[in-house]
Amino acid sequence: MTFDDGPHPVYTKLLLDGLRERGVKATFFLIGQNLDGNEKLVRQMKEDGHLIGNHSQKHMQLTAEAVKDACSQIQWTNEKIQAITGESPQYIRPPYGSWSEELECVVPMTVVLWDIDPLDWKVQNTRQIVDHVVKRVQDGSIILLHDSYETSVEAALEIIDTLSANGYNFVTADELVIE
Repeated sequence: MTFDDGPHPVYTKLLLDGLRERGVKATFFLIGQNLDGNEKLVRQMKEDGHLIGNHSQKHMQLTAEAVKDACSQIQWTNEKIQAITGESPQYIRPPYGSWSEELECVVPMTVVLWDIDPLDWKVQNTRQIVDHVVKRVQDGSIILLHDSYETSVEAALEIIDTLSANGYNFVTADELVIE
């Protein structure tokens, strides 16, 4: 399970607490401009064993930017995350899934995309999000959600409860990429 666009000062905390209660590890792709003031949440992510990745500085379509500017956004966010956690992210989720071979050559990070996207940011309906994911999930699925909406957090925790009861385990994206 992966979460984009955070950290959010309210909903990320609720999500982290729910994941901790369930003993579930997730992957968070953070936006650089959302880090200031939310350092405590990022430290909690690291302390709880979640994988922290880069989602650019301002959620811009990186392939629409000059390579130099895209790399600058990525590097700036990596530096901010490293200043908080002591580790530089090794994984990136480009906003909109937009990535190019040219960026791959200059940014030595592993790109993590997804195969289930319930458009939680758009529908903002817990039941629809849960139904969409549960209907489509299979072993190895990478679920894309956002930690900046109450409905997404509610759905994520319900999805975890439902899928756990059906024998699914949750791992961070690096564990899937390695396998």
